[in-house]
Amino acid sequence: MNFTFTQDQLDFQDAVAAMLRSEVTADSIRARWSATDGTDRTFLKQAHDLGLSSMLVPEALGGLGLTTGDFILLAEACGEVALPEPIVESVMVVLPMLVDILDQGLGNSDVQRVIDGVLAGDLRVAVGHAINPCINYADSADWFVLSEGDNVYLLPREAVVLEAQTSVDPSRRLFLASFTTSAEYLVADGDAGANLLRASLNRGALATSAQLVGLSRSMVDQSVQYATDREQFGRSIGANQAVKHLLADVAVQIEYAKPVLYRAAYTVGVSPTRADFAVSHAKSAAARTALLASRHCIQVHGAMGYTWECDLQIWVKRAWALAREWGDQGFHNNRIHEWLLRKNALLGPEFTFGRGSLTDIAKSG
Repeated sequence: MNFTFTQDQLDFQDAVAAMLRSEVTADSIRARWSATDGTDRTFLKQAHDLGLSSMLVPEALGGLGLTTGDFILLAEACGEVALPEPIVESVMVVLPMLVDILDQGLGNSDVQRVIDGVLAGDLRVAVGHAINPCINYADSADWFVLSEGDNVYLLPREAVVLEAQTSVDPSRRLFLASFTTSAEYLVADGDAGANLLRASLNRGALATSAQLVGLSRSMVDQSVQYATDREQFGRSIGANQAVKHLLADVAVQIEYAKPVLYRAAYTVGVSPTRADFAVSHAKSAAARTALLASRHCIQVHGAMGYTWECDLQIWVKRAWALAREWGDQGFHNNRIHEWLLRKNALLGPEFTFGRGSLTDIAKSG
């Protein structure tokens, strides 16, 4: 089988990446910090016009009907420019969760109305999860998907109380959300609710992993450029082996993380509720890579790498924040260990890809 990306997927990535590099710059990110809602509305309209928000929504519901594997490269590209707006989370977590609710005959009439509103570009929805209680850009959301235990609720903005939180990354607008439980807003409970939350956790961790890989690549590119331009004793500092080794170590880790990420994207596309092992592997590898990139790239920049004026700090702080979002390395390493220690764990190259490695999980206990 051929597991490489198609030319159409690569071309779409190039088109979106070119738009992102043009519209999302270090200066525009800094401008967002002083904006009322922290967003660039013109950019959000461009992204919507490109069809990003509808990519993973089935055609029957007005979307493009594409897969997680189709979007994963675009999620990386969003990470590469340190995109502040939570577009990746909306595409990979919010809309698929709402579609799942609709497909399973759960929820109420609000679900379809909210999906239509998001696809039209009129509504924003935020998802909260026990593992990820601080919601990014919650103050810009019109609707919320929140949970208590295994109960899942779809609530309008007026039914939610927000409490602002502080992030190390000034681009992130974090809030804790609280609400009063009501049957009026209940869309799923019991096993159905637990499965929705499990799927959202895996999708959220995958979305974060893709952005971390993109962030790592951008930090290396910025450091290579700096090491080429910065001179000491009549030659660029990039000529020194010590500097080369720092960046080469990160480049190698990026190449190790990418196939793990793409395998997780495939697995989530097949069965998001049974993708724990693949997603946790991807999140652990991507977080480790991004944290290594942060450390080594700051070292290449020297003391100025820490300063507010240096663009690198924007990417570094985003990496620090995302490394802990949707579960930190400890959480995901524990999920990997639990999988490996299962009596009937499906291990070996024959289970790397393919539906058999997923549909057989239920039989293996």
